[in-house]
Amino acid sequence: MRDLRSLPKAHLHVHLESTVRPETVRELGGQPEPEGTFASFREFGDARARVRGLLRTAEHFRRIAVEFCEDEAAQGTRYVEVTFTAASHGERLGQPEMPLEAVLEGLAEGGARYGIEWRVLLDHSRRRPVERLWRTFKLATRHDAVIGIGLAGDESHLLGPFAEVCDAARDAGLRLTHHAGETAGAASIREALDVGHAERLGHGIRVLDDDALVAEVRERGIPLEVCPTSNVLLGLVPSLAAHPLPRLRAAGLAVTINTDGETALADEYARLREVFGYGDADLADLARTSIDASFAPEGLKSRLRAGVNAWLES
Repeated sequence: MRDLRSLPKAHLHVHLESTVRPETVRELGGQPEPEGTFASFREFGDARARVRGLLRTAEHFRRIAVEFCEDEAAQGTRYVEVTFTAASHGERLGQPEMPLEAVLEGLAEGGARYGIEWRVLLDHSRRRPVERLWRTFKLATRHDAVIGIGLAGDESHLLGPFAEVCDAARDAGLRLTHHAGETAGAASIREALDVGHAERLGHGIRVLDDDALVAEVRERGIPLEVCPTSNVLLGLVPSLAAHPLPRLRAAGLAVTINTDGETALADEYARLREVFGYGDADLADLARTSIDASFAPEGLKSRLRAGVNAWLES
């Protein structure tokens, strides 16, 4: 079995604020969350809000971005599309531009130091006002390294109120990927596609609830950003062995492997090897799918695919 840390990987669904190192949390005055599952999606959200509240200065944001690059590179990530809730931080701190500018500075430093390519996606909680998503949209249009936006959070809050912003983002050439089919079913996915113009589905594991939707997502080539360990920790599936990942692949869907920020990427691949018996060819196929599904330039995709092939042939 080949070393999964040397498998070149693209990481498409990871929230920067969920990757803050425990020692960094302590140094910023907080207490790391104990390991284990969350009792509810709200408990999970509250835990992440406590970490976000520790980030107060440009140096804090720059630091977590540099450390993120180091940690991702150690896992074999060669390209990452990291999600950041920029407008929320800017509003909280009364400095609309600072958090994103500091994160971009840290990613540039860390990417160069650790040899990792990156782009940024900005997210917005479905529970929060439409006006904040407009601010997110405007932030995204000001920075070339920000390539898209998306809606996240509790899917009981519908996408309809955000339709105009999604239209504007599509028309401006921003990429769109929304959390859907994580805590809700097929109707949420349908809304993400039709109202949100989603090019990828964040999680999307509930697509299997509707055979017609499975067929459409497959035929349209809409990739799923699947985060198996996160789904277990949030109580969305009872165990990794019970995860629908094998059925999603068997249905011919484009499945990408991600962490949501709840584990390390090579460790996630290792769990799939252990629990589902995936061999190196399966894992290389998952890595290629993540590369293909990324919003990376085609030249970078070609180099990453060549790296996956070299890993499999080694």
